[in-house]
Amino acid sequence: MSRDALRWPMSVVAFVLGLTVLTGCAIDKGTALAADFAEDWAGTSDVADIDTTRDNTLPFLGTATGVLIVEDGTSADRVTELAGKLREYVVRHDTITGRITADGVTFTVVADEGRTGEVLALWRSLTADDRVVGGDVSDAAGRETGRWRAKVTAVDAAGALAVFMDMVADGGRHQPLSDVTSLEVGTGRGARSGLSVETGFDGGVPAEAIAAYEAVVVRCAVVHASLRPDRASIVVAASVDRARAGELARQAAPTLDAVEITSASGG
Repeated sequence: MSRDALRWPMSVVAFVLGLTVLTGCAIDKGTALAADFAEDWAGTSDVADIDTTRDNTLPFLGTATGVLIVEDGTSADRVTELAGKLREYVVRHDTITGRITADGVTFTVVADEGRTGEVLALWRSLTADDRVVGGDVSDAAGRETGRWRAKVTAVDAAGALAVFMDMVADGGRHQPLSDVTSLEVGTGRGARSGLSVETGFDGGVPAEAIAAYEAVVVRCAVVHASLRPDRASIVVAASVDRARAGELARQAAPTLDAVEITSASGG
């Protein structure tokens, strides 16, 4: 083999290594960003742990997410202070998504100060609500959209429905987010009866599905229900007359196309 043939691969390697040095980028950029986040926030007071994930999209391209897990018992004022510092951090690092977990609720801190204030206010009200056991509020599809996605877990079905209604109505206990891609409130493990209530992807409230559910649950034992703008799926106890439950649901929501009543026995 000629010397030129041996020299060519080495020149390619040298070029790639040189490019890495000149651009200041690691080949697995997402991994490097995650490591940077962990290093930058290490030792921060009131932060019990730091969790990171990375996305190495292509060589030299990638993103990362860093989560500050706050120590139990940390004051709301201190969480607010950390959110302010994290907002400044993501302004400077536009390929890193910053998040905070405190009192069982995780939320994304965004570069926009107004939106960060909005999600902080919701975090405060959710963590002060004894019907809520956990939650997650994230930026729906990146920085360009300015939209939120929220998922909240409540102690029981009644609490889940009440929290959901608070989160979609002005004047409730929880101030609605300005622009929501989707909101889901449901029951956690151990609840005597299960419930999941969701908006549509346009933020539309499942008013008819809720009406159908309320008409059934007031007269029948409901094991689980899933309520969406286009559908109400209700599972009743084995002892319940399914035909009667279906009649109640359809009377309450006559224009809802999909009303499904099933029995816990599988019928």
